[in-house]
Amino acid sequence: MDLRKQTEKIVEAIGGKDNIDAATHCVTRLRLALKDEAQVNKDELENLDIVRGSFSSNGQFQIVIGQGTVDKVYKEFVEVTGVGEASKDEVKEAAAQKQGPIQRAIKTLADIFIPILPAIVTAGLLMGINNILANPGIFYEESFIDRNPNWAGLADMINIIANTAFVFLPGLIGWSAVKKFGGSPLLGIVLGLILVHPDLLNAWAYGNALKEGTIPYWNLFGLDVQKIGYQGQVLPVLFASYVLAKTEIFLKKRVGDAFQLLVVGPLTLLVSGFLTFILIGPVMFTVGNWITSGLVTIFDTFALLGGLIYGGLYAVLVVTGMHHTFLAVDIQLIGSTGSTFLWPILALSNIAQGSAALAMMFVTRDEKVKGLSFTSAISAYLGITEPAMFGVNLRFKFPFYAALIGSAIAASFITIQKVKATSIGVGGLPGFLSIFPDKWIPFFIGMAIVIVVPFVLTYIFGKRAMRNQ
Repeated sequence: MDLRKQTEKIVEAIGGKDNIDAATHCVTRLRLALKDEAQVNKDELENLDIVRGSFSSNGQFQIVIGQGTVDKVYKEFVEVTGVGEASKDEVKEAAAQKQGPIQRAIKTLADIFIPILPAIVTAGLLMGINNILANPGIFYEESFIDRNPNWAGLADMINIIANTAFVFLPGLIGWSAVKKFGGSPLLGIVLGLILVHPDLLNAWAYGNALKEGTIPYWNLFGLDVQKIGYQGQVLPVLFASYVLAKTEIFLKKRVGDAFQLLVVGPLTLLVSGFLTFILIGPVMFTVGNWITSGLVTIFDTFALLGGLIYGGLYAVLVVTGMHHTFLAVDIQLIGSTGSTFLWPILALSNIAQGSAALAMMFVTRDEKVKGLSFTSAISAYLGITEPAMFGVNLRFKFPFYAALIGSAIAASFITIQKVKATSIGVGGLPGFLSIFPDKWIPFFIGMAIVIVVPFVLTYIFGKRAMRNQ
């Protein structure tokens, strides 16, 4: 394949080099900030041999090329267009200028939580291993470590390693959020760790302390301030990080270089710390608990409807980019209740997209689409759905609808069965490792639904579409 010719055709199909503001790439995709996406000829673009699909998300036009090949195409792209190599952040900033307030807010959440996602997913997988060792009814009637006490120390060590990311979650969020807001990431880590200091009342013990009237207080010149920590909480550290970053920026502009080390850091932490414990923390802690209680009540009271709606619309949220907001909600649920009922639905939605894409391999006569359908289905089964969704399912539409139907049915079933995850994990077939072991059977039934239903519907719709051509 002549990569230079293919790249030139890509440039022509997206409206020429004059339509490009900035360009970068990730593992599988070219990521472009275009001046006018209306100039893109998607049919011409997606008929190219090297292109596996394309889509627009969060102001970026992304072209799916494939792992390894995308690096070579990007080098050719830079030479053909004369556009300088840009970082992902530069492309994001160029794309953000065309976004509305809601899109920018969603992008901000994504930029904060995606960098810490590997740590959360890793913790989730390790917690799954601990669940297998520590829960009864998997290998034996009792737990594996009860039957084999020699393994207890190993299981406990795995549990500590797995739980660390959640115990010190505000530190991770503080680092990422302050970095995003323009402050010093190190101060963000310190702020997050302040909120889980061992001298504070643990947030998970707050409910009992409130009932017993044993909440500790600071007395600040007559003002009583609750001496509580914010373990597992998302909103307090998010807003506190914003205050810290803006305070640091404000002070740096007004304090001379010779005194910045002595003044900026201490004052920034004191101001943001006082405001967090006095105002931001209590308010956001309450709001976070309202959100958690509201979601739990809705899914407890209207389990069938809640599962049907969230399962049926999750993939639509991915298309719009709004699914990033639910990453924060999942983390908040885990921090507040020790589990999440939303993430299992995400895992099934990803599998549904993979099944629909896989069915297209048996429906289409196009050899290029056959190959893309198979590889993108495998990717979706392992938690990465973009190639399947944007390269196959949305392109033909009916596979996407079939996946939504299968996901909605399965989500309703597992929600009724009270399936929950201990943490965020790999959102595909390995996702069962993050599910409470006593709910594996209903989750596996849900997996069977999203494997069979989207595949069968796509095959039926596809054969009918082929006969009508």
